[in-house]
Amino acid sequence: MVRYEVDGGVAVLTLANPPVNALGAALRAALDEALARAEADESVRAIVLAAEGKVFVGGADISEFGKPLHAPNLPDVLERLDAGRKPVVAAIGGAALGGGLELAMACHGRIAAPAAKLGLPEIKLGIIPGAGGTQRLPRLIRPDAAFTMMLTGEPVSAETAAGLGIVDAVVLGDLVPAARTQALELADSGALPRVRDRADRLTPEARQAFEAKAAEAVKRDPEATNVHALVRAVRAGLDPDAFDAAVAVERAEFRTLVEDPRSKALRYAFFAEREAARVPGLSKDTPRRPIETAAVIGAGTMGGGIAMCFANAGIPVTVIETEAGALERGLDRVRGLYAGSAKRGSITEAQRDERIGRITGAIGLENAAQADIVIEAAFEDMAVKREIFSKLDGIAKPGAILATNTSYLDVDAIAAVTGRPQDVLGLHFFSPANVMRLVEVVRAGKTAPDVLATALDLGKRLNKLPVTVGVCFGFVGNRILERRSRAAERLLLEGALPHEVDAAVTGFGFRMGPFAMSDLAGLDIGWRSRKDFGGRAPVADALAEMGRFGQKTGRGFFVYSDGARTGTRDPEVEALIEKTAAEHGIARRSFTPDEIIARLMYPMVNEGARILEEGIAARPGDIDTIWINGYNWPAWRGGPMHWADTVGLKSVAEALTRFARETGDDSQEPAPLLRKLAESGGRFADWKAR
Repeated sequence: MVRYEVDGGVAVLTLANPPVNALGAALRAALDEALARAEADESVRAIVLAAEGKVFVGGADISEFGKPLHAPNLPDVLERLDAGRKPVVAAIGGAALGGGLELAMACHGRIAAPAAKLGLPEIKLGIIPGAGGTQRLPRLIRPDAAFTMMLTGEPVSAETAAGLGIVDAVVLGDLVPAARTQALELADSGALPRVRDRADRLTPEARQAFEAKAAEAVKRDPEATNVHALVRAVRAGLDPDAFDAAVAVERAEFRTLVEDPRSKALRYAFFAEREAARVPGLSKDTPRRPIETAAVIGAGTMGGGIAMCFANAGIPVTVIETEAGALERGLDRVRGLYAGSAKRGSITEAQRDERIGRITGAIGLENAAQADIVIEAAFEDMAVKREIFSKLDGIAKPGAILATNTSYLDVDAIAAVTGRPQDVLGLHFFSPANVMRLVEVVRAGKTAPDVLATALDLGKRLNKLPVTVGVCFGFVGNRILERRSRAAERLLLEGALPHEVDAAVTGFGFRMGPFAMSDLAGLDIGWRSRKDFGGRAPVADALAEMGRFGQKTGRGFFVYSDGARTGTRDPEVEALIEKTAAEHGIARRSFTPDEIIARLMYPMVNEGARILEEGIAARPGDIDTIWINGYNWPAWRGGPMHWADTVGLKSVAEALTRFARETGDDSQEPAPLLRKLAESGGRFADWKAR
């Protein structure tokens, strides 16, 4: 796992643990052995640490967290490196993340390739750096800057890292010769510049700036145990002479966090997202179709956002409309979004112009004739979509993938109007499509394996998170959302008020409650959908019939004064709720926040169980990945299915049985899968599709 070569008095240690050189037990042991060998080798004056592949070190092996530790641990390896008699220079050819950056910072010198990314993303997994990162980074770049970098978890470019002082230089071409030169210069000078010995960045001004940022971070998220731990660890190292004691604090905080429920949920979510890429029936050997050009049918908000995804990925795209006015409005919207990004500095003006240049507008479906993939983004009307696909069948070239962006409708029924159903699937982008990562990839009954594999690869190429789902009304995300919406409406009739429901949901960790979300989306959207599909939501429908469509009309479930984004209570709405409940013969009562959460979330879990039974989702983690990335489920709760496991499925099933009895709603009865797991003491985490 570590190649050992000596050339001109320099031992070059090359890490070789593909694909990301994760610092698991075997690699740690091999590195520790190689360092000891180099220290003992009298012909070696200096050491270069390099890595095979496009990644220097992608971090620790987080699958080891919470399990018995296999020696040597990473802090011990880095202590050997740091305390050695011979200088070590890291040649960072790619990403150095988490333990990878901690490894580099323990070296006595660091150079990086221009494409390298450096960061400490542990906060995103509910933990903090645990191998000296909270101590060395502040001594390199100031405590306040280091705290911000660790708090966001976002990597920085090699150029930025050099400007901050994380690396000594950015080097073009082969890094190893440059690293050898630097290592020999250090050996000749007799200097061993250890980061642990630096105190020049620990100034009173920097400490004060750190404390201000720490106070702000704790105030923003007072329940975030990892943020509090990060503050304590960095603070422990502000004394220049306290490095060893501060490392001990860091290590103790790390060990505690590894067992913290938040951290466990975030690590679960990390692995669930990775597992979602594995689709039954597909492999790396499944053929793929080339995607070099695209067409999007519809220049509305969704169509324009999808077109931007292609342009951002370097793929030319034609946006097609039926009339010039709609096309120009859509293209103007896209140009405005790019202009805003350039103004904010998110992209350069050159990138703005390049991306706009990849988007072409056209009138008429015949302009999709040469596209490798055509994505229909018309409004949600089955007749309209079937008409478009019927025409595309005679226009699109053989082998072109035909995709619908429908968020609810039957993809099989859309595919059936073509003579090539094997080429048809759903690509449900989430709004705004140019921002949201999630895409539900809807595998229709006759979708060919190579079409599905191509769509999944395309999703990654577009910098999206594709999750494969089956055909049903609403697929996975919206089907579960519809269940929550029904439960929320029922809560109003039984006695809860909109602001109480929303407060419970935001207290649970969502950024927005269901009624504020409905007001933002527009009550007319759900109202029209329910009319089309025969649904009914008495309170929401009554509000829509009164012209109260939410924020856009200034009134919905809440009142929005003078264009405000946050609504206030409306006695008229609360009176309407009481009147509607009386008309339905429902006796109202008060609900605690915990009761509200149970009444909203348990039906979601139940619907998730049905989705698994039906094979719409391959695994519970896919459902959780969809809800975390598409519907703002708090990642630190791990998604609805993981959360239900932590509550206990027996408790969930018993509560659902009680809800069904109290409301007379048989759909609240536990799904067979949920009932079976509850009775056997099982968990969704242990469930496998047959």
